[in-house]
Amino acid sequence: MAPVSFLLTAFAVVLALFAASASAEKETHLRFYFHDVMSGPSPTVVRVAEASTTNTSATSFGAVYAMDDPLTEGPDLNTSRLVGRAQGLYVCDGRDSLSLLMAMNFVFLDGSGYNGSTVAVVGPNIAGVPVREMPVVGGTGAFRFARGYCQAQTYSYDVKTGDAIVEYNVYLRHP
Repeated sequence: MAPVSFLLTAFAVVLALFAASASAEKETHLRFYFHDVMSGPSPTVVRVAEASTTNTSATSFGAVYAMDDPLTEGPDLNTSRLVGRAQGLYVCDGRDSLSLLMAMNFVFLDGSGYNGSTVAVVGPNIAGVPVREMPVVGGTGAFRFARGYCQAQTYSYDVKTGDAIVEYNVYLRHP
């Protein structure tokens, strides 16, 4: 009977420790607008590589883009407060539909409340889906050890220029 009692006590202690560590985590919701600007004299995203068949593909399959996109509080780039930058790359990885593999860091600036902190996102961004969900795989600063997900929803897209504004809602758990 003693071994069973010991195991039950040990199990209760492990559960208590797990509950204590889980309750010590913060939950943070961030909302901002991502401005992917391909046009004009100062684009924030540029094509850096492509496959030999990329230009004949309806989905730009094989194109690789580097970005340093502004993140703002509201959808208007000219009047909204800048809170950070989305820095990284994306690859057009869908042969039959426009799908992007995103690998980016949201780098928060002074005035955001999280100056110098980052959130890392890696995952699929399927353009035909109204709300796309991608995993948060880590972070630094205030978001060290972060995990969670982000949801991206296109606010506007200009077919002629390729410029896009995307609303991001990021849901994080972190110490």
